[in-house]
Amino acid sequence: MKLLLVEDEVSLADYIKKGLTEAGFIVEHYTTGLDGYHALISEDFNAVIMDVMLPDINGFELVRNYRAAGKHTPVLFLTAKDDLADRIKGIEIGGDDYLTKPFAFAELLVRIKSLLRRANQADYSSNLMQIADLKMDIAKRTVYRDELPVKLTAKEFSLLQFLLERQGEVLPRSVIASQVWDINFDSDTNVIDVAIRRLRIKIDDDYEVKLIHTVRGMGYRLEVMDSSHDSTLSIENK
Repeated sequence: MKLLLVEDEVSLADYIKKGLTEAGFIVEHYTTGLDGYHALISEDFNAVIMDVMLPDINGFELVRNYRAAGKHTPVLFLTAKDDLADRIKGIEIGGDDYLTKPFAFAELLVRIKSLLRRANQADYSSNLMQIADLKMDIAKRTVYRDELPVKLTAKEFSLLQFLLERQGEVLPRSVIASQVWDINFDSDTNVIDVAIRRLRIKIDDDYEVKLIHTVRGMGYRLEVMDSSHDSTLSIENK
């Protein structure tokens, strides 16, 4: 998922970007409000981390203008002001969350994940996600492949939902562990591999078109591959 970070304090921005990148996010960083706003209206982001006190334009005003344009990307405000009036103002003008500096990165990560979960529920008004003939209804907690119901455990459902949200991306095992289990697994564990295999048995094994692919040495990807991938040695379907 792609995040926009607008923060003029370079050392803090580097710290945030490094942590979020290690957590599996793509992060674009800008140090001015105008540059951030230009990126925001010209590119697609899953969420925005916005400093309030920027050198050229107040973050509140920037988001107010963005919301006035009918845009709904979730925004987390960062500020050094621990003032109730400011927090209320941030929410009233269209912010979705508010984090006071200094903060622990773990708290920022949890808040971003929460924003993204809420945004996914709102974005999919029909609560439907799909790739090829695989369909998921988030609200009803149902999954179908080729119109046949697929019974999944709660964790398998969460894993498949995450793969659907990031379809086409190569997802390292550490990212899957962090995002789906919300913990960090040791690199030598096979928990993720076992979970993926169980999911494959249910959604791939009985079908000619495979959707979950192993990228050797990197992780997994949910994708409908064309014939040009068949001879790619770095990708396995097992």
